[in-house]
Amino acid sequence: MEATLDMNSNKTKCTASTTFETGKSGCGLAGDWRQLENGIVIPVSSGYADQPYFLRANDGALVLICTTCSGTEGEPGQHVVSIRSADNGATWEATVPIEPLTGVEASYAVMLKADSGRIYAFYNHNTDNIRQVPGDKAAYPDGWCRRVDSLGHFVFKYSDDHGKTWSTKRYDVPVREFEIDRENTAGGKIRYFWNVGKPFVYATKGYVPLHKVGGFGIDFFTRSEGVLLCSDNILTEADPEKIRWETLPDGDVGLRAPEGGGPIAEEQSFAVLSDGTFFCVYRTVSGYSACSYSRDHGRTWSRPDFMRYADGRRIKNSRSATFIWKLSGNRYFYWMNNHSGKSYADRNPIWFSAAKEVDSPDGKMLEFAQPEILLYNDDITRRSSYPDLMEMDDGSLLYTETEKRTARLHRIPADVAGRVFNPAPPPESDRITAGEKLPIFYDREGGWEVISGKDTRNGFSIGLVIPAGAQPGVLLDNRTATGRGFAVLLNGEQKLEILLNDGRSESRWASTEALDLKKENHAVIVLDGGPKTISMIINGQFDDGGETRQFGFGLFHHFFQSANGGAVRADLKVKQFALYRRALLTGEAVELYKKGRV
Repeated sequence: MEATLDMNSNKTKCTASTTFETGKSGCGLAGDWRQLENGIVIPVSSGYADQPYFLRANDGALVLICTTCSGTEGEPGQHVVSIRSADNGATWEATVPIEPLTGVEASYAVMLKADSGRIYAFYNHNTDNIRQVPGDKAAYPDGWCRRVDSLGHFVFKYSDDHGKTWSTKRYDVPVREFEIDRENTAGGKIRYFWNVGKPFVYATKGYVPLHKVGGFGIDFFTRSEGVLLCSDNILTEADPEKIRWETLPDGDVGLRAPEGGGPIAEEQSFAVLSDGTFFCVYRTVSGYSACSYSRDHGRTWSRPDFMRYADGRRIKNSRSATFIWKLSGNRYFYWMNNHSGKSYADRNPIWFSAAKEVDSPDGKMLEFAQPEILLYNDDITRRSSYPDLMEMDDGSLLYTETEKRTARLHRIPADVAGRVFNPAPPPESDRITAGEKLPIFYDREGGWEVISGKDTRNGFSIGLVIPAGAQPGVLLDNRTATGRGFAVLLNGEQKLEILLNDGRSESRWASTEALDLKKENHAVIVLDGGPKTISMIINGQFDDGGETRQFGFGLFHHFFQSANGGAVRADLKVKQFALYRRALLTGEAVELYKKGRV
């Protein structure tokens, strides 16, 4: 998708429709609102674009901030810009440089709005124009790291006109020295840090996250931990020189990974619970997110633990952004990757979890539902990250993300958000009836003289109950004599398996663990034709791969046509089954299990 500039309005417009609808989302393609290209491109850069974070200014406009340059991440010329939209992202005004393209590196900006409407922009600034720092020789053979966008001074500028212009002067934020600073590769003479965490307000104070760094090497950062910068007067003080700052937590050590989680604990994201408890989630290199709670507003924190679902299983996440936002009604939206990779790779598809508050002996805590797909691209190597999210008056959720080159704006329809936070079994009307064909995944369109392929983004789901004492073999089968169709079976390892065949390709996926055949088993298999995923929810638990597989979900062939074969035949071992003409949400599958239905 391209953008054009309307010279009369000085606003950038999308060339396609800019309306958000459930089936036709935004500037680009008709179809699945979860598809990456169905978002609106935010015209902030022709090169690198990172952290497209936004807020609502007091004049009603969206103000978005972004780190950008004409090249790639970390190159000279990296600087910070802002951009405004008066119509919730349908059109955008021209970008405004907060720091100039020709200056030293200015990076990783976040915003905080004060009571007066003043907007503060906080970011890294290489004020001293340092061009190299000591680095591990495994990554830097001559011993010097020359990427210098994650060090220097933590600074801010401000806007008193809703993000239209920014102060000429920048102001340093004093950050207390920690153990990790003294032990860094510069011996503490230079501070290493950056930030992607959104600032927040609690009571009369403003809080800004910061991620301290110990050194540079393979995968760039070799050690990291999180702190909070707290100001007790930033919300009311007009003179920026008089703003006071305190570095939290107390002591000499920030938020680190749980025991066994490795040396990386970074990109802390915070939410304030209804009783004033601070919740923090952050990434590690263990394959799992970490979290901690503070009951005294950031001064001390609970022993870090791995993030967990309500059933106690650890939530998988790679070394990628893992953020949380608070919504109305004490609901929470959590962004994650849903696999246990330890690198920066595999950020497609993006998943999320709906969370709610629960009581504990220590106060409020969060309980996380099982994962749902939020965003995907047909190219599995594409990587979306560094999102921001805002709840709209109609109940829909507006969010941003970036692939590091293109930043986009998306909307989660209100009806989808409602079903995720208030799950219920799918209606009977979604069931496939006898004689009805399964949905087509990949079709053709056009007349006989011009035929092209059409990805319908359709899906279907299979629910079944397997009684105790079942033996390995075929459970459901609609395959023809040539093998076309689908089959659900218990394989020789007593694992649940799905087979898909369209006469041209065959895809198979099995559950991670063997079923306990001494008891009845409930299963829902979800075939999602958007991201081409195969998911299994067995006895109310999403199969996430457990300790043995990085991915619990599988993929089927991108050009898979359909699973239509003959009539569906059920083995006598199958107690009951049902087919649904769409990909069910995980929450819907869980509710089927809870209510003893398929």
